[in-house]
Amino acid sequence: MTRLKRARSFRRLRGFVWSKARGYPPIEGLVARGLVLGDGVTITRGVVLDPAHCHLIEIGDGAILGPEVLILAHDASTKTHLDYTRIARVRIGARAFIGARTVVLPGVTIGDDAIVGAGSVVSRDIAPGVVAVGAPARETMTTADYIARHRERLHVLPTYPRDGWTHRAGMTPGNPQRMAQALESSEGYVQ
Repeated sequence: MTRLKRARSFRRLRGFVWSKARGYPPIEGLVARGLVLGDGVTITRGVVLDPAHCHLIEIGDGAILGPEVLILAHDASTKTHLDYTRIARVRIGARAFIGARTVVLPGVTIGDDAIVGAGSVVSRDIAPGVVAVGAPARETMTTADYIARHRERLHVLPTYPRDGWTHRAGMTPGNPQRMAQALESSEGYVQ
């Protein structure tokens, strides 16, 4: 087993242990309970997929959930007064990106190819192919316009390959300092 594979295995095990310690079942357990998970979905550390109502959550092929995303399919605010908790389906489309620490509330559909910015609160549907940010999340531009803007910037800002320039792919000694120095007054892109 290569060093990289051992590191990935360790991270996966650490995530499993951490999720169990926090009381969240592993993804495999949620799928067994009815969570619908498409092919190639990326679920990063600390994501919470409503464990009590995971059978109401559907995540499309190639979607990415950033760190500490919270997806709720229930709302217990009615429990005290009505003795019932509101529940609703949540659908996240194919190739959607949900930024770090975003909260997705019950009854929401996020369309294919949508991008939701970090820290957003999604309380209503997000159309396919748009960028939405804020609390509550509001659509700001199309995904195509967003990607075109960044594609143009790739030609003028610093870019870095994954290997040797990311901690997951073996950061080369000295590269963290070189990257930090190059990005002192701008931003850049890494594969």
